[in-house]
Amino acid sequence: MGKHNDLILLIVVIAIITPILYFLSLKPFSFKGTLLDWSFVAINVVFFSIFLLFIPFRRKVSRKTSSVYVAFVVALYAEMFGVPLTMYFFASVFGQSDIFSLEFLLAPLVGPYVFYVIYNSFIFPASKIIIGIGIILVIFGWKQIYKGQKENKIVTDGIYKVIRHPQYLGFLLITGGLLVQWPSIFTAILWPILVFMYYRLAKKEDSECEKEFGEQFRQYKSSVPGFLPRLRKKSSVPQ
Repeated sequence: MGKHNDLILLIVVIAIITPILYFLSLKPFSFKGTLLDWSFVAINVVFFSIFLLFIPFRRKVSRKTSSVYVAFVVALYAEMFGVPLTMYFFASVFGQSDIFSLEFLLAPLVGPYVFYVIYNSFIFPASKIIIGIGIILVIFGWKQIYKGQKENKIVTDGIYKVIRHPQYLGFLLITGGLLVQWPSIFTAILWPILVFMYYRLAKKEDSECEKEFGEQFRQYKSSVPGFLPRLRKKSSVPQ
């Protein structure tokens, strides 16, 4: 019954986020800074910030990480539809005014037409898939951790049987997908910082769970990786 409900939830989530991600892709990038442009920035920031409601804010470090996540989203869409700092940098330093994001550095190498084909046919769709997977991990991670908190036990089933921190991986995939879609100088610097902050947050949570649940969590930790699934299962997960 649980797997059946998870499948239904997955279908519902995909049915909801697919048209939203498509809608958010309709407007091409623009540097005019019009009211419509900034409204689109606001819509995207609100949409991607909503998923922060699916994680707890009990710790100061958690709030800091979430603030950096929001800053990443704001910076990316502000450049895409408002102030193109990356373009200004390349125009002033190298005299190239057609480098709108870092991906445009490929255009002179492969040719403008081939670049746009690659971007529209492969890079852009791939970014949306990565973002969608990240959103699914955040939502499914919340669903299971919420149940575990109510029962005051370690969550080891579902996605938590594969990785220990699916929500943090989800946020990294969301921001990683956005970075693939529109890499700027600022977001390219900020994303590795975000990776480090989520890794540090995960380590802190592991330490707290080990203190609370003892040997049961240590067995779980030794069997299930934090972020990247193992190709081969190491040992059975404690229930």
